[in-house]
Amino acid sequence: MTKLLEKAFEEAGRLPEEEQNSIASWLLAEIESEKRWADSFARSADKLSSLAREAQQEHAAGKTEPLDPDSL
Repeated sequence: MTKLLEKAFEEAGRLPEEEQNSIASWLLAEIESEKRWADSFARSADKLSSLAREAQQEHAAGKTEPLDPDSL
């Protein structure tokens, strides 16, 4: 465990039980969400590669234009 995480747990351990449970629930949900995102990303690698190749081909063919953030 990193020193920073250890410190965060120490600080959280000083909070009232209800707040500790809130933080624990939030952290567990974040960890689960990150796992789902990683799994989803891993399953879509082939599709993302295909889309990247398509975008590169369109750019090479002159079918793209520079992004203007002010026009978004």
